[in-house]
Amino acid sequence: MWSLAVVWISSLLVSAQAQGTASFWKGNDRSGRCQYSFTVDSPKEASCPSAGTGPEMEALKSRLGLLEVLVARLAGGEAPGTVAGAGLKEAYSQAMREKTQLQREKDRLGQQVNELQLRVTELQKEAERLRSRPCPQVPSPSVPQHDSGLRPGTDPSWQYSSLGYQELKAEVAEVPASSPEATEDNTGCGELLSVGEPVSHRKADNIGGRYGVWMQDPEPVTPYDTGMVWRIDTVGSDVRQLFGYENMEQLSRGFPTKVLLLPEAVESTGATMYRGSLYYQRRRSRTLIRYDLASESVAARRDLPHAGFHGQFPYSWGGYTDIDFAVDEEGLWVIYSTNKAKGAIVLSQLDPHSLEVKRSWETNIRKTTVANAFVICGRLYTVASYTSPNTTVNYSFDTTNSQSKAISVPFKNRHRYNSMIDYNPVQRKLFAWDNYHIVSYDVRLGKQQ
Repeated sequence: MWSLAVVWISSLLVSAQAQGTASFWKGNDRSGRCQYSFTVDSPKEASCPSAGTGPEMEALKSRLGLLEVLVARLAGGEAPGTVAGAGLKEAYSQAMREKTQLQREKDRLGQQVNELQLRVTELQKEAERLRSRPCPQVPSPSVPQHDSGLRPGTDPSWQYSSLGYQELKAEVAEVPASSPEATEDNTGCGELLSVGEPVSHRKADNIGGRYGVWMQDPEPVTPYDTGMVWRIDTVGSDVRQLFGYENMEQLSRGFPTKVLLLPEAVESTGATMYRGSLYYQRRRSRTLIRYDLASESVAARRDLPHAGFHGQFPYSWGGYTDIDFAVDEEGLWVIYSTNKAKGAIVLSQLDPHSLEVKRSWETNIRKTTVANAFVICGRLYTVASYTSPNTTVNYSFDTTNSQSKAISVPFKNRHRYNSMIDYNPVQRKLFAWDNYHIVSYDVRLGKQQ
C-alpha cells in the first residue's frame, strides 16, 4: 500500500514539475496521525476567485437579467431607459393609431352601406315601375293603303305603329275635327272640337302618386253627391286603397274624408265611378268588378270575354292598361283588345248592374300605338302621345255608324307623363293624371248633326 502511495505521489510530483512549480510536505494532524500535503500552481489562474465570482455566477446573473426583462414585458412595460422598452412602446402606439384609423374606415363604410341600401330601395321601386311597362308590339312596316271602309289592316295606323310617326302625322295631316259648318253646342253631343289648357288641382306627395286615377260620379247615390272626388294611387303590386274627398278643395288640400280598403287589388289606371259604384279590373285577370260604395262590398263580378290582360294589349305607356273603363252620356263602356282583334281596340257597352256586355265594336285603331282613350257621346277618341307636351287627339270612332277617322285636336301633356284620361259627362271635362299631377281639361263639342 505504501509503495503504491509513493508511486502515486511521485507521479503527481513529476506532473507538477511539468506544469511549473510544486511543493510537498508532511506532518501530524490534530489527532496525531501523519498527513502528507502538496500544492500545485494553476496553469490558467493567477489567483483563486473570491466567493460570489466566477463564470457560473456571471451566467446566473445574465439569466436573472433576462428573466427581469421577460417579467417587465409580461407586466405591460419595460425597464426604464432600455432600447427594447422604447421599441415596444412605439409598436404599441402604432397599433393604437392603426386601430383608430380602422375604426374610422369602418364608420365610413357603414355610412356607404346605408346609402347603398337606400339606393337599392329606390331602384327596386323603379324596377317595379319598369316591369309594369311591357314593350309595345311593333308590326313590320308596310306601304300604307287608304281605304274608305277603314278595315283592320288597311288604315295607316296599322302599318306605322311608331309613336314618333303618329305624332308627326297628326301634326302634318291637319284633318279638321268636324265639318266646316259645325258650330259649338255645349249642351249637345256633337264631335269633339277642342280640348282646353290643363288645370292642375293637386300634386302627389311621393313616388306612390306618380300615376293613378281620379274620378267624380256623374250619377251618385246617397250618401255621396256629385261633388265627391275619388282617387286611387296605382303604383305598387297590391293596390287596394280608395280615397274619398268631400270636394275639389279638400282634394287640393290633401284631406280625405273617406278611405276604403278594396277586397280585390286594382290593376292599373282603368277604373271609373258610376251610379254609386266603383268599376275596376282585378289584378292579373280579365275579371271586371263592381264595388258598391254604400255597402262597401263587391256587388258584381264578371270575366270580360277573350280580353287581353296584364300587358297583352296595353296603351303605349304600358302600366298593364289592357282594360279601361269609361263613362259618357250613354252609359258605361270598356276599352280593350283580344287575340281575335289582333290588337285593335274593341269597345263594348256594359250593363252597369251585371257587367254583361250589351254591344261591341271592333275598331281599326291599334291599341298599343295610342297613349290613351276616352268616350264622349258614344264616340271613342284616342290620344297620340303620353309624353309629348304638344300632341293631338288623333283618332275617333263613331258607334252610330261604326266608322273611324283621323283627326287632329291639340292636346297638351304639360307634365309629360300622362297615364290616365277619362271623360266626365256632367262636368263636361276630361280628367287626367299627368306625372304626379291631377289635372282636368275643358272640352268643346260641335253641334249634333
